Amino acid sequence: MTIKKLLFLGLFQGFMAYTYAQNDTIRTLELQEFQLKDFRDLVPVTPLPNVSRNFLIGGRKTESIQISQLPANLAEKTGRQLFAKIPGGFIYDMDGSGNQINLSVRGLDGHRSWEFNIRQNGVMINTDIYGYPASHYAMPMEAVEKIELIRGTGALQYGQQFGGMLNYILKESDSTKRFSFENLSTVGSFGLLSTFNALGGKVGKLTYYAYYQKRVSEGYRDNSNSSSDAQHVNLTYQFNDKIKLRGELSRSTYLYQIPGPLNDRMFAENPTQSTRSRNFYSPEIWIPAVILDYQISPQTSLNWTVSGVFGQRSSVTFDGFANKTDSIDPTTGEYAPRNVDIDNYHTRTTEGRLIHTYQLGTMTSNFSANFRYFNNSMDRRQRGQGTTGTDYDITVESDFQRDMNLKSESFAFALENQIYLTDHFSVTPGLRIEQGSSKMTGRIDYIEDSNVPKTINYDFIALGVNANYQMNPNSRFYAGFSQANRPVIFQDMIPGNPLTLISDELQDSFGYNAEVGWENSSIPGLRYNLTFFRTYIGNRLGNIFIEQDGETFIQKTNIGNSLNNGIEFYLDYEILKGKNWGLNFYTSTSLMDAKYTSGEVAGSEGNQNIVGNRIEAAPKWLSRNGLSGHFKSLQILLQHQFVGDAYADALNTKTPPESGAVGIVPAYTVWDLNTSYQITSNFILRAGINNLLNKNYFTKRPQMYPGPGIWTSDGRSLVVSLGFKL
Repeated sequence: MTIKKLLFLGLFQGFMAYTYAQNDTIRTLELQEFQLKDFRDLVPVTPLPNVSRNFLIGGRKTESIQISQLPANLAEKTGRQLFAKIPGGFIYDMDGSGNQINLSVRGLDGHRSWEFNIRQNGVMINTDIYGYPASHYAMPMEAVEKIELIRGTGALQYGQQFGGMLNYILKESDSTKRFSFENLSTVGSFGLLSTFNALGGKVGKLTYYAYYQKRVSEGYRDNSNSSSDAQHVNLTYQFNDKIKLRGELSRSTYLYQIPGPLNDRMFAENPTQSTRSRNFYSPEIWIPAVILDYQISPQTSLNWTVSGVFGQRSSVTFDGFANKTDSIDPTTGEYAPRNVDIDNYHTRTTEGRLIHTYQLGTMTSNFSANFRYFNNSMDRRQRGQGTTGTDYDITVESDFQRDMNLKSESFAFALENQIYLTDHFSVTPGLRIEQGSSKMTGRIDYIEDSNVPKTINYDFIALGVNANYQMNPNSRFYAGFSQANRPVIFQDMIPGNPLTLISDELQDSFGYNAEVGWENSSIPGLRYNLTFFRTYIGNRLGNIFIEQDGETFIQKTNIGNSLNNGIEFYLDYEILKGKNWGLNFYTSTSLMDAKYTSGEVAGSEGNQNIVGNRIEAAPKWLSRNGLSGHFKSLQILLQHQFVGDAYADALNTKTPPESGAVGIVPAYTVWDLNTSYQITSNFILRAGINNLLNKNYFTKRPQMYPGPGIWTSDGRSLVVSLGFKL
């Protein structure tokens, strides 16, 4: 949105407010012509206010990323561009460009961002918090106005996750129009075609907004085609100045052809090659929600949400390491049957959030109370014998070897009280009480039925405290501590094969997040944030060898503790500024020391000590640096990203085996060049070259989906988008 349009809308809304205040009597206001001489670029990353969407978040490290203003590759959701100014934001490339974002912070696991409490417009979209906390729902970035990130020290309010809360805020309709329309069309390398279309408006007290997105791509690697589409509609009715009711329905689905893992030799020879042509993965997720906002009094507001996550994810794969070929059997003239896995999700959640402002002496303080109840039923069918075909076909020839159900139920209640001791200094103590359980039932062919049922209780009491010292409106010190936990999930409870056992004493991982930082934007042209943090995780899960009845088994159990001490630094500096041009530099850098402080895991020489070993997929250095310039309506952004080396396993294996399943993940550097040009107030052109120097690299050697080994990140590509609004 242009500055002129912003100013016009502000004047228009002010005029409408004045009009309605006069008992609906229309009055004429003559506006004098004015000319905009100069402006400073809108800042793409800002902290959240003290109270946001009925979350009390003062004293935490928070970031709000203005996605709609970024000259970034939106159609393919290039994470290093979207989260460029988030220090420590690690992006894990997994499901092909454009499908899902895999983000972690502070040395955590980036798999489908499952270390976060993930939300859309404040509605929780994790598939199953206890059963499988990943987010399989994937909204298009063209639909997102901004992304809000609250680090883990706020976990008392929204959930137990170590990572924090990640909230995608969708665009809203233009409330000054009865009808508006937006289109953003994208073409690019590797057969990329994408279209995003949205309409909205306001009629009386009813506001509406809806979008449709479709994207297809052949992918960077052989046999890596993908196709996605997504839809969303919301209706908001403003009954009066106190009550607002909103209904939303969102859907996303994609089909990704999985090209298979590579080993190190294959990657060196040709990183675009494929080891699989018959592997596919597809989720389809529906998110319905009803949200009530009620301003009970000038001091008290209530937000009540009822929502759900419904759908499935399915895969058909020929499993095996990179050096296991998938070829036609000469004796049968056919491929081998593939493996079929299907999950079905039925998650129902209701949340209530109350914020009350009150006087304590001469100071105004804030009290927050919230609750969350959910019940989930997750069906997991695995190891079904699929067809010998080559297309996406989840037909099974016989019963699934694993046919399981996990039912979970939980009630959580949290209280926080932000007490202002002075006009500038506040302290916020709080606690969260959570009680629930998960019960697994079903059939596993290689285990006696009597050994299958398993119940795990979740009884958590978590404490936390945050402090905030506001030196002036643009400078503050903050510090916080909050306990967090990672519950035992479905896959932790299912033995992988007859030689795998699950410990009867399996416990949830439990620990804390702590941080202290300084945020300052009081110097004209300079903005920076420096944060020191510590993340402790106790009772981490892993595998060890045990002896039972004279036989050796692998057992999933709690294997030890880890500690991550780190520094996060963000700086944005305005180097030059002219009448209608400017040049900025930014750096977003983190240094982490993430290590195991106790524990042992199964290795080639039996159970091996891992004390002092680095945590998997936790690079010591992660730095993004960029130069951004603007001249009138033209923006240019050159970004450099450096990610240090990391290990794929807790044993810190350096030399990879022939399979490529473990080993070091080398450090890499990637350059991106992106531009945007506001042609008119209604038309915008974006163009970018991703991986400008065509670096061959990979971000991780996963130990589970999509398969152990190397998964190549995309090489150089060109992406061009044209958008218009009516």
